[in-house]
Amino acid sequence: MNLIINPVAFRLGSMSIKWYGILMASGIVIALLMAIVEGKKRQIMPEDFSDFLLWGVPIGFVGARLYYVIFKWDYFAQNPGQIFAIWNGGIAIYGGLLTGLVVLILFCNSRFLPPLLMLDIIIPGVMAAQIIARWGNFINQEAHGACVSLSFLQSLHLPDFIIKQMYIAGHYYQPTYLYESFFNLIGLIIILALRHKKGLYKRGEVFFSYLIWYSVVRFFVEGMRTDSLYLMNTIRISQLVSVILFIVAIVLLIYRRKYKHVKWYLDGSGLKYPYER
Repeated sequence: MNLIINPVAFRLGSMSIKWYGILMASGIVIALLMAIVEGKKRQIMPEDFSDFLLWGVPIGFVGARLYYVIFKWDYFAQNPGQIFAIWNGGIAIYGGLLTGLVVLILFCNSRFLPPLLMLDIIIPGVMAAQIIARWGNFINQEAHGACVSLSFLQSLHLPDFIIKQMYIAGHYYQPTYLYESFFNLIGLIIILALRHKKGLYKRGEVFFSYLIWYSVVRFFVEGMRTDSLYLMNTIRISQLVSVILFIVAIVLLIYRRKYKHVKWYLDGSGLKYPYER
């Protein structure tokens, strides 16, 4: 008998506290701490990150939900009461990232901070949060791939608890959450290992590196998933967005290197630190 992990971590009265929420909250806290530590080295005050978090996270969640609702509109048009039932699942990371990007640009403009430097600083934390939060999909037994055999999962040398959790309704499934989490971890290690090397990253290029890396990872992982959002029932939305982001990141990276005088990432903000608001 396969014993699965209960998605509910514990209860507070009638309220169920789920592992997915705990993992997401943990990822957000870790992302904030990583940004604060790195930000001090780049002359950005800790409160700028915490203040952005207060705006970026809730609006990002709204964007993640809207993205999902828009591309599942046939269903939600018939069930409008489900639009706000986020506890039933249905958020899309690209929606959250794109919305968060807009919020960050507006936030930085209001505080006279360099947006690309802010992105460079927070992106490793965002990657760490993604890595952690994907395990919420594992616990919820969602966002998986197609049916596979037990022997296939065993051939990947996965721990028994992962194999058991991928047994859903009588079948074993591809652990696509694990593939994305694993390759994002590799990308994070590479970025952390390289971003402090002198003469390597110019401002914005840590962020562009993330876009390039994650868009490739997501493109291939999305092709294995069975719960993709589709455009015209043929094109996987996340794959399309991945291609667009990949091209945009490459073009911007090359253009700014060739035609723009861009400061180095290690130069920081150039602001007198510490500064007062």
